[in-house]
Amino acid sequence: MTTPRLINASRRDFLAGGTGLVLGLYLPTAAAQAGGPARAGAAAPAGPAFEPNAFVRIGSDNTVTVIAKHLEMGQGVYTGLATIVADELDASWAQVRIEGAPADASRFNNTFWGPMQGTGGSTSIANSWEQLRSAGAAARAMLVAAAAKQWNVPPASVAVRSGVVTAGNRKATFGELAAAAGREPVPAEVKLKDPRDFVFIGKHVPRKDTRAKSDGSAKFTADLKLPDMLTAVVARPPRFGARVKDFDPESASLPGVRYVVEVPNGVAIVATSFWAAKRGRDALKIEWDDALALKVSSADILAEYKRLAAGPGAVARSEGDAAKAMAGAAKTIEAAFEFPYLAHAAMEPMDCVIKLSAGRCEVWNGEQFQTGDQATVARVLGLKPEDVKINMLYAGGSFGRRANPAGDYLVEAASIVKALAGAGKRDIPIKLVWTREDDMKAGYYRPAYYHTLKAGLDAGGNVVAWQHRIVGQSIVKGTSFEAGMTKNGVDYTSVEGASNLPYDIPNLAVDLHSPSVGVPVLWWRSVGSTHTAYSTETFVDELAQAAGKDPVAFRRALLAKHPRHLGVLDLAAREAGWGTPLAPGKAGEKRGRGVAVHESFNSYVAQVVEVTVRPDKTFSVDRVVCAVDCGIAVNPDNVRAQMEGGIGFGLSAALYGAITLKNGAVEQSNFHDYPVLRIDAMPRIDVHIVPSTAKPTGVGEPGTPVIAPALANALAAATGQRLRNLPLKLA
Repeated sequence: MTTPRLINASRRDFLAGGTGLVLGLYLPTAAAQAGGPARAGAAAPAGPAFEPNAFVRIGSDNTVTVIAKHLEMGQGVYTGLATIVADELDASWAQVRIEGAPADASRFNNTFWGPMQGTGGSTSIANSWEQLRSAGAAARAMLVAAAAKQWNVPPASVAVRSGVVTAGNRKATFGELAAAAGREPVPAEVKLKDPRDFVFIGKHVPRKDTRAKSDGSAKFTADLKLPDMLTAVVARPPRFGARVKDFDPESASLPGVRYVVEVPNGVAIVATSFWAAKRGRDALKIEWDDALALKVSSADILAEYKRLAAGPGAVARSEGDAAKAMAGAAKTIEAAFEFPYLAHAAMEPMDCVIKLSAGRCEVWNGEQFQTGDQATVARVLGLKPEDVKINMLYAGGSFGRRANPAGDYLVEAASIVKALAGAGKRDIPIKLVWTREDDMKAGYYRPAYYHTLKAGLDAGGNVVAWQHRIVGQSIVKGTSFEAGMTKNGVDYTSVEGASNLPYDIPNLAVDLHSPSVGVPVLWWRSVGSTHTAYSTETFVDELAQAAGKDPVAFRRALLAKHPRHLGVLDLAAREAGWGTPLAPGKAGEKRGRGVAVHESFNSYVAQVVEVTVRPDKTFSVDRVVCAVDCGIAVNPDNVRAQMEGGIGFGLSAALYGAITLKNGAVEQSNFHDYPVLRIDAMPRIDVHIVPSTAKPTGVGEPGTPVIAPALANALAAATGQRLRNLPLKLA
């Protein structure tokens, strides 16, 4: 019996007989596996197979299929990757399709991560830029060579434009030349376009996933239905670290429930539908062993963090002699900041479909971390990683949650099918579904942090000393990333944005405490910059005020050696009308304007925020002016959308976000007690992109960390209150 495939007519047509030309940068021998089940577009190409490589397939029906090695989770990466290829190929945008790549690090590795395939760190476009340009250029060169040979003309006389190859009065489509192009050798070197000749890069192109997501044809895990598939939910302990002590399987024996099995972190209810599984879980009688469970509350954790902050931690950066310079300063300013745990709260909670057959396993999900998840599933099932096939579907957001080194939800899914196989129930596809409450109460979180900062000013208001101490859990401790991302006891993800502070301060010290707490933590959109940007940028505003200087001018003087920071700062300030008075509010209202600038993921973002504070201490965020320098903007529309989305995401955290613990249990469960920004609270946002010829850098995350400090600085300008704890609340 063949393995069931995703119900998707276009994919099924391709598997039945679709073929085409694949061109790229890797060895031809692996190309037979280049297809994947998740795609954005119409029918796959038909015709004789020719796949010498991994990233571009040209069919005899004239379709150009770009194989996307990165997950499309709303950030527009499918469109971005296709844009790069299409431009160098000189295809027409209408003929381009996108297909998600399978899990295969030998061909689809993230080149910034080494031999690993995955999406994260705002690297999708950046790590693919030269790779996909070369892939498109190689395909074009082979089409040109084939045409020149057929027409007996010099290759230099052959032109390509909008998917048509011409020489004199002769012309042919890509599809007509595909078979012949496949017989040409893959060029060892290719000439890439001069950026002045870009057709799509830097211009408007329609997103390739919009129609499918609008008409319902886009396939997310929730849409996947396989023959004989069952649905599972898991009862998890209310406290982190607790384990199953005992349970009564018969108590869950309600209509539709088929199996009740124990998994490492709970008990799974497997049923004919989600509702039947949930009802079974609700009825399940289960007793938990709390002997090793976490039993502290948020206040206890914060108190311990404050105790640790009283002494030095592991050194993350040390320049000059901060202590000595501080002692001789004319004026010193101190501040402490508190940051709560945060949930990822993506639109789509964790889910996946898994099927275990003899000697192999197949997974379908919004897959963000292929190499790690292959290894994790294989370890649970006693298989080799190459025997775990992962099909990458669309994901309804992630913000880091699906790139979990522990692979928690995949471990659960694999444990369920393993338990069923042990009971003789092999070959049953299982869809594991986490509810919103599951993900909120038993998921992974942005760590809570506590910061202390102290700075010294000389008599002229210049910063002569800066001390920054950070206390919070390490994200990478105990994971496969620990060795590469921790040095001398410092987890880089905890201090990024602080240890690389761009301001020219002669005596600067940053240190870190990374206590073990027991709360599962994970990277969250913009990772360390989520808290370091806030503490540093609001503190810089305090220093400007103490020095009696304008916040923008104060920053400009400290950024003289950082032209890209200066570029976005000046652009945002100019477009926001910095220095000009704001229009007055209604009677009793106060208005303010605030600024912040920060670099993350090699992109530079400055934002100016305008607020109105009402007499009852409530406020509105009226306008955000955002300037971004991300190198070449492959898709300017996507850049603007990601800045807008990142600002909205950051505003949610700034205004509302807080996961709190009471006696070891998370108190929040859904959007009623963990609110997110609603559309009526979204401000007007103006995004300005710095023209650049530099290589593209990240845009999915850098818009997020800047909004909270810019907002806090605007509130301080309006009210005089310095808000040092998140979420923001005026007194």
